[in-house]
Amino acid sequence: MLLGKVIGTVTATIKYEGLEGVPFLLVQPLDKQQKPDGKPLVAADATRQAGPDDLIYYEGGREAAMALDPWFVPVDHTIIGIVDGVNLLEGS
Repeated sequence: MLLGKVIGTVTATIKYEGLEGVPFLLVQPLDKQQKPDGKPLVAADATRQAGPDDLIYYEGGREAAMALDPWFVPVDHTIIGIVDGVNLLEGS
């Protein structure tokens, strides 16, 4: 699981069969201290509920492709859920 923050939306005029109705969001990857960690990426939203400024967790690669229904569609990243909060143990 990877941590990120939704920073925008993406509009696709043509989508692959099986991705109709799936929102695409612009996500800023974050480290465990919730600081930016790399370049923003586009992720399909399996929750269909995430929005701007939401803290989310996502998957990449094969797991991302299998997280949607129908599974194994051509995506590199998929939002799996919305994070309510992050609590780090001291020294983490």
